[in-house]
Order: sequence, then structure tokens, then C-alpha cells
Amino acid sequence: MTILAHPMSLVYFIGVVTILSLVISPRKVSVTGFFDGTSHKGAQPGLWMLILSQVTTWIFARSLMNAAILGYFYGFAGTLAYTCYYLSFLTGMYIVIQMRKRGAGSVQDWLGVHFGKTGHVAYNVVIALRLLSEVFANLIVVGLIFSAAFPAVEWAKTGSVLILAIVGLVYSTLGGLRASLRTDVMQMLVFLVVFILAFGAMILGDSFSFGAIFAAEGVHAQASRPGWILVAVAFLQVFSYPAHDPVMMDRGFIADEATTRKSFIHAFWLSAVCIFGFGMFGIQAGIMGAAYEGQLLGTWQVMFGPTVYFLIAASLLISAMSTLDSALASAARLVIDEFKVAPRTVPNGRIAMFGFMAAGALLTLWGNKTLFDAVAVSGTASMFLTPVLILAFVFNRIIPLWSFLVAYVAAVLGAAAYMYRGTEFVQLFFNGAHKYDQLLYICIAVLIIGFTAGLIGIATQGKLARRA
Repeated sequence: MTILAHPMSLVYFIGVVTILSLVISPRKVSVTGFFDGTSHKGAQPGLWMLILSQVTTWIFARSLMNAAILGYFYGFAGTLAYTCYYLSFLTGMYIVIQMRKRGAGSVQDWLGVHFGKTGHVAYNVVIALRLLSEVFANLIVVGLIFSAAFPAVEWAKTGSVLILAIVGLVYSTLGGLRASLRTDVMQMLVFLVVFILAFGAMILGDSFSFGAIFAAEGVHAQASRPGWILVAVAFLQVFSYPAHDPVMMDRGFIADEATTRKSFIHAFWLSAVCIFGFGMFGIQAGIMGAAYEGQLLGTWQVMFGPTVYFLIAASLLISAMSTLDSALASAARLVIDEFKVAPRTVPNGRIAMFGFMAAGALLTLWGNKTLFDAVAVSGTASMFLTPVLILAFVFNRIIPLWSFLVAYVAAVLGAAAYMYRGTEFVQLFFNGAHKYDQLLYICIAVLIIGFTAGLIGIATQGKLARRA
């Protein structure tokens, strides 16, 4: 299909998806629809709406790229490591169910009961940075795709970031969370079509072998070893990881418990299959000995030709759009419902969305890489929740505030240490170890500090967890 060889095909694709998103978005929305996702009749979202919304917001563009890049460098172990993070749907389901049993309507509700305003604010700061990083990271991927598509156009990256930011903002502000849920369904179905076509083309190729995929060790000098280290990191982070993701947590409290439980289970296997399947594009590139070019975008152009490359790029673009609207909907709820900076009205929610989108777009224009790294280490920052939640839900004990703060500070310092791992001071502690070895050491230290503080707190002044 020669038309797909032309870079304008990606522009047309975005145009069609934008029109569909605008058509699907509700023209009128109530306050509860905007913030809570209910229909105009006040009905909760259905099972498959919830499933597809969960999946499409978790297989976002940067996650797809990460899975493929890890597969390229570390083979099967690399992509498996990233896929392990999708166990978050199961741990997230457990956290949501436990909180709902205790009468909480959100993670903030539960933290506020036991740790007051301090716990409330500490958590909200972390998820605000998480939301900002999601906006930033997805816009970065959009910029990379269009700068690769139009290499002779100097403003291709900047222009595409700004245009998609405006497009995402327009249809997101129409209906808030309700619009996000409705457009997520359409966007996920489009993603599945283009992804399945691209995946089918890859596995039907003469050079493809599932045996080679599972045996692949990547192109890194240490082969698959760092990938297996990252598998261990994923298992250490996966309990707390979903709790700091407001998009997942917001969807855990908007439907009845039975629907919510089923949605998390189905979202787990569907997203895991998609993320591992996309990661195989990176593994295959490593098997074929392709050179690493431009976040693999240039590599795929050479490997697969224009048609399959278009489908891969389209998968990334649709996943970016679906995550942007969900992140903005969660940002509106965070600013209005949790930080309470303004009354709960639709116009105020839209202003909050604009603020987050503007901040994310500005960070891409500055070329800031620090926050980009924060996407990869946000799991470390969330690990302060691991001792808090395990001790509360498994052992029915609430740690005192000082223990909570020790765990929080340890996790934030751990995340900062990984972000700035190249500095001379941080290297004093690691003696040139591979970055994933460093991350593993940091995670172990954060958990040891957090659990130690929690157990000491319980021994001295802990209390039984209160149930509703």
C-alpha cells in the first residue's frame, strides 16, 4: 500500500481518530459525569467499557516503547520484565477491594482516615508528578514519531506535540471522565485492529520464530542478565505500583464491586498480552541484528517496510491519545476533589486539565530528560505504600504517622537516587554497577527501611486497622 509509505498517512490517521473522538464525546455532561464517569442518567460504566478503558490507558505509548526497547537490548527477559508490571491489575484489584471493604471511596479517603492531612498531601504530590509525567512521556513519543516521519521539517516534533496536545485537550474537556471512558472504547478497538495487523505481518515473516523469541538474550553486552534483574525489580514494586496510578485507582471506585473485580482480571490478561506482543517487535529487531536507531523507530522502518511501520506507529499514536484524556480526567479530579483548589464544577475541572496539558507540553519543548527518567522510576517513589498497605491489609495493623513519613522519605530519596544515578555522589554507593542492579539495590533498601520503621511503629504505638 504505497499511500502508507507517505508520512502524511499518519496525519490522516490522527485526523480520523480525532473526528471519531469528538463525535463520541458527550456534548453535555453533568458534574458527576465529568468527575465520576457516570452517564447522563447516572448509570455506572459497564464491564467492557471499564475493561477497555483500563487496558488502553495502561498500554500507553511510552510503555509500548519501553517494552520494545527492553526486548531489543535484553531479549525475552527484558520484555517479560516490563510485562510483569501488568500484574499491577491483580494487586490493584486487591488494594481497591480492601479499601472499599473499609468504606473508603478512594485511596486518599483511606490515607486521610489513618494519616490525616499529611498522608493525604504526601500521596497527592506523588500522583500529581505521576500524571504530569504521563502527559509528558506520551507527548514525547508523538514528537519522536513525527520527527522521524518528517525529518526535513524542523518544526515536526514541536508542531506535532502542540497539535496533539490541543486535540487531546479539546475532546477531553468536553466530557471529562465520561468522555474518556467512551473514547477509550473506540480507541482501544482501533488499537487492537492496527496492532493485530502489524503483529500478524511480523509473525508471518520468513525470519520469525517463536522459539527464537523465547530464547533471545538481546544485543546488550551483558545479554539478558539486566532483564532478569528488572524482573526482580518488577516483583518488588508491583504491590505498590498500582496504588500510585490515579487512572487505575479512579476506575476502581466508579462501578459496583463485582464489575470492578471482573474488569481488573480481564484487563490484566488483555494488557499483558498486548504489551508482550508489542515488545516482540523489539526482540525481533535484536534477533535480526538491526541497528538501534531513534527509539527503534528508524529500525522498524528498515525492518518491516512502510505498511507494517505505519501500523506500529499508528498503535503508538492511538495509545498516546487514549492515555492523555485519561490522565487529564484524573488530573481534574485530583486538583478539584483532592487538593480542593476550587469548587467542583465542570469549568474548574477544564481549567485543571488545561494546566496539566500545558505543563506537560512545555516540558517536552524544553527537552527536559529528568522527568522522562521519572516515568521509569515512579514505581520506586510509590514503594512507601508497600509497608503501609501490607501491614494494614494483611496484618490488620496501622503504622503511626512517623513510620509512614520515614517510608515516604526513603522512597522519594530512592527515586531521586535512581534519577541522578550518573552523579559522582550516587556512584559512591554503587561502584559502577549496571543501572538495573542499582535500581534493585535501591528498591531493597527502600523496603527494608519502610518495613523496619513500620514494625517499630507498630511495636511502640501501632493500632488495629479500623473497618467500616
